[in-house]
Amino acid sequence: MLITVTGADRPGVSSVLFGVLARNELSILDVEQVVIRGRLTLGVLAEAHGDPEHVQEVVEQAMATVGMTVTVEITATPPARPVLPTHAVVVLGAPITARALSAVAAALASSGANIETIRGIADYPVTGLELLVTAPSDDDAADTRLRTDLAAVASAQGVDVAVERAGIARRSKRLVVFDVDSTLVQGEVIEMLAARAGKEAEVAAVTEAAMRGELDFEQSLHRRVEALAGLPASVIEDVGARLQLTPGARTTIRTLKRLGYRCGVVSGGFTAVIAPLAAELELDFVRANTLEVVDGRLTGRVVGEVVDRAAKARSLEEFAAAAGVPIGETVAVGDGANDIDMLSAAGLGIAFNAKPALREVADAALSHPYLDAILFFLGITRDEIEAADARDGHVRRVPLA
Repeated sequence: MLITVTGADRPGVSSVLFGVLARNELSILDVEQVVIRGRLTLGVLAEAHGDPEHVQEVVEQAMATVGMTVTVEITATPPARPVLPTHAVVVLGAPITARALSAVAAALASSGANIETIRGIADYPVTGLELLVTAPSDDDAADTRLRTDLAAVASAQGVDVAVERAGIARRSKRLVVFDVDSTLVQGEVIEMLAARAGKEAEVAAVTEAAMRGELDFEQSLHRRVEALAGLPASVIEDVGARLQLTPGARTTIRTLKRLGYRCGVVSGGFTAVIAPLAAELELDFVRANTLEVVDGRLTGRVVGEVVDRAAKARSLEEFAAAAGVPIGETVAVGDGANDIDMLSAAGLGIAFNAKPALREVADAALSHPYLDAILFFLGITRDEIEAADARDGHVRRVPLA
């Protein structure tokens, strides 16, 4: 028997239903319940050992006493085993239009994927929906097809869509590494330093070309650092004090740390600028470049290994090894071409307001300027974030522009 109860949610509905089923000695095979804005839908799959039509009658009478509508389907066919979803699809938008969700559903259907469940996971700073779907297969080819089809929908409909394998693998992530410039913080640190030398525009042009992948990162770094020659070393502390975190960054780090994630940064920027912020956020790992200082002034040179595209990927692997975390259980977040290797190596690579070269290789792309939206890609809901914050006494929703 499939019993479906609908109506205004109130205490006691489940008690009444399961009480009458108990008195008629039914076996419960499956239960699902959802409440949307005070409206309850409760489905129960049960096996009747007596007269099912009598059970149907008494269930209908019992549910009428609490003002609920009930439908009962009776069949002699044994129920099939529940289907385990193969993939989780997260859709983010501000807003998510019915047209966008329709396009997502159509793309899934055309690829042979069936939507098993949909739930809301966020209403701030963006709207988030999580769809658990069953694809014809759960191999790499299915991943590629779903990502390709849904990336086209995301671009056309102005939403962000992420596709991940469902199940244990999705919930096993334990280490997250962030790029810094234009990811964890707003703007580019080297441009802030260059502004002190009156060369911000010159350096910004080189930075932009490097982020697009048009210049070798190490060469571009040396060219930009040369513009800093002669500046007093005190500008490092001044610029560090002026760093502005990306909206949602504190919420992101705070939530991940609560859940036991190890968190770190790897940057083509500079350790002296980043280290104080990393200490404030209680990050576990920091890797960046070192500016040479002689007699209290910047020489315009970098000392030691340059943290370039390849070094970022190596850093992720070294952080994971130090934490005892398999590389498949890591997450990398970045915005530029020099993050390609790092995102490709991670179990989940997220492009944050990224250049096209990075979006093409990322597992998920976020185009909204709120870093905490990446939590929704990890299956963490807004309600869970704010419930944890409420226990610490600092829930605050900043009005959005």
